[in-house]
Formats: sequence, C-alpha cells, structure tokens
Amino acid sequence: MLQASAKEVFYQGLYKGAATTWKLAKVVVPVYVLVTFLKHTPVLPWLTGLCAPLMGHFGLPGEAALALVLGNVLNLYAAVGVITSLALSPREVTILAMMLLISHSLPMEAAVCAQAGVNPLVMTLFRLGASLAAGLLLNALL
Repeated sequence: MLQASAKEVFYQGLYKGAATTWKLAKVVVPVYVLVTFLKHTPVLPWLTGLCAPLMGHFGLPGEAALALVLGNVLNLYAAVGVITSLALSPREVTILAMMLLISHSLPMEAAVCAQAGVNPLVMTLFRLGASLAAGLLLNALL
C-alpha cells in the first residue's frame, strides 16, 4: 500500500479547501449582497414589518424570517448569507441557528425521505414543528 507524502496531502487538502470555499462563496456572497442592497430599499423594511409579529414569538426581528425562508427552501449557506448581513445579537443567532439546524433544505431532504421510504410530507411537517417548538423554547429560556 502506497502512502502519500506530506506534500501531496498538503496540496490535496489545499485544493479541497479552496474548492469548498468557492462552492460556499457562490451562495453566501450573492445572498449577502442582495440582502445588503434590500436594506437600502423599502422592500426589506416592508417584509420586516409583515414578519415582525410572527418572529417576535421567537424573540427574533422580522428580518430573520428571510434567513428562515431561504434556509428552509434553499440551504443553510443561503441562510448564513442573510444572517451575516443582519445585525443580530448572539442570542438571536443562537435561536435562529437552532431553528435552521432542525429544518433546513426541506425540498431536497423531502426527496431524500421519499427515496428512503419515509413519508416526505409527514417528515417535513415534523421538522417544521420541531423547529418552531425549539424556537419558542429557546426564546423562553435565553
């Protein structure tokens, strides 16, 4: 069995790290720019106003709804792009992160559930319910 030299391992790690960074940047940077742009238009404040009452139950500002929607519909990287463009407290980031960790990438994971023989609708509703319950619980505890 051949062993890779330290130099080969280093370059392989460097390549994989750069590839991963590029993959993440292709999602995070455009979302960050879009949300930053929307902050300077009437659109984001309007959306924030619509979502603020619901998000208040979780101790989150209305802007956090955008992170939840993108994280649940697209992926966690889109949610990270939104979160980094908002001025959230550590408490708010903790609540939002827990909710997103429970329910994220719902369309993709519903397809995985279907392939695994699990009812995708039941699993999606369970994950959304668990996410909302965790948000309410953390808001009460933190």
